Amino acid sequence: MNSGVRIDLHGKNTYQARIILNNELKKAGNSIYRLRVVHGQTYGTQLRDMIWEEYGNHPKVVRLEKGNNDGETVLVLRELY
Repeated sequence: MNSGVRIDLHGKNTYQARIILNNELKKAGNSIYRLRVVHGQTYGTQLRDMIWEEYGNHPKVVRLEKGNNDGETVLVLRELY
């Protein structure tokens, strides 16, 4: 079982990041529980803000969580029981 996917958005602008995230959400099957998005913290605040604003209400996203550090956001797609 593959419970999560890591997506690295370093060096991407918000437009590119949105395309990548939308594609990952479209292809995420039932075995994917989480998308761990690495956006960076020093220059990643625009990406982080875009993720929290646009994907917190996405139909496939149950909730957003802060990652292991300020440079990560986790999109929870399903609860892992």
